[in-house]
Amino acid sequence: MTSSTPARSAIDLFADEVLTDPYPTYAELRDLGAVVHLPANDVYALTRYDVIRDALADPGTFSSRTIGFNPMVNEALRGTSLASDPPIHTELRAALTENLTPRALRGLKGQIEAKADALVADLVAEGSFEAIDALARAFPLEVVADLIGFTGAARDNMLRWGQAAIEVIGPMNQRTAENFPIAGELYEWCAGVRAEDLAPGSVGRGIFDAEARGVIPPDTAGHIIHQYLGAGVDTTITALGNIVALFSAFPDQFDLVRRNPALVPAAFNEALRFWAPIHAWGRSVTEDVEIDGTLVPAGSQVAILFGAGNRDPRHYENPDAFLVERNPVDHLSFGYGPHGCAGQGLARLEAHAVIAALANHAQRLVAAEPVRVPSNITRSIDELEILKVVPA
Repeated sequence: MTSSTPARSAIDLFADEVLTDPYPTYAELRDLGAVVHLPANDVYALTRYDVIRDALADPGTFSSRTIGFNPMVNEALRGTSLASDPPIHTELRAALTENLTPRALRGLKGQIEAKADALVADLVAEGSFEAIDALARAFPLEVVADLIGFTGAARDNMLRWGQAAIEVIGPMNQRTAENFPIAGELYEWCAGVRAEDLAPGSVGRGIFDAEARGVIPPDTAGHIIHQYLGAGVDTTITALGNIVALFSAFPDQFDLVRRNPALVPAAFNEALRFWAPIHAWGRSVTEDVEIDGTLVPAGSQVAILFGAGNRDPRHYENPDAFLVERNPVDHLSFGYGPHGCAGQGLARLEAHAVIAALANHAQRLVAAEPVRVPSNITRSIDELEILKVVPA
């Protein structure tokens, strides 16, 4: 039986209006097919839950050599675990995750929870606050800086470096062009960083120790440290901002978490499913492959649409509703398979701490409309004014 050619659409995935509110577009693409050819972006978009999960589980066919949508970023990321395939990826990821296992993070749990509780308590006491700068950005930046051991200029530049490193993964549009010089600062710093540039006893020092022991190849410690900042900060900021906005928009769901603290992990899973932090992520097809009865030719670039898969009604009942009791543990926002998010344990620890603190200290969050600025890869809130907090 001959495979058919994929459906086509004139949609531009990276148009401003799609980036700020992609869900109508996702629904349109899902209805067209599990894979849709987008000539405007020269990609084949994967739109449905099952095909996305299958592709993520098959790095032999769907290679991570081109996670970005422009050749410059793919060249810059060469040698990182983000942009490599097994067996090289397996070796690099082991060093990356050594300090991110549940056992390794257990010692940080109390410290992170205490920081989140103190920060949220102070913000609630103020009665109103801007949630993105004061909470969603401030908290993970401090946590990651302390964990990796960033000091001086690196610590000061974490936010702009992390945002730029994600932005340049998009196509070569104006956003990418403007951010490449900033991302270049991060690449340059990571290429020259040495163990002594990082705080003693930090995870960053531990990565250099692993390199010295021969656990990872020579000259790869900087690549791994790049990933902590380049892939882990902006996505966590996005997720935390989304949590505050969702609790404000759906006070009935916030009440459920307040009344039952056991729902904290479920609430985070549902926030990640409902508003996926990452808009699109790339893969290259190594050979002709049939996806849901249609042929995608070897050498094609694929765009994995996590948010489209997370709202697929074939997999989730009533997918456009935010329901914390759903607890979608199989959501796609952390990826799946060998490249599943290496830092998800840390992200969960941070988000659970913030959710618990909000539920403990606030009864109601009254927010202005979230301000969103188009971003190539992350769908984040740029500004979220909490106009009033009703204390618990």
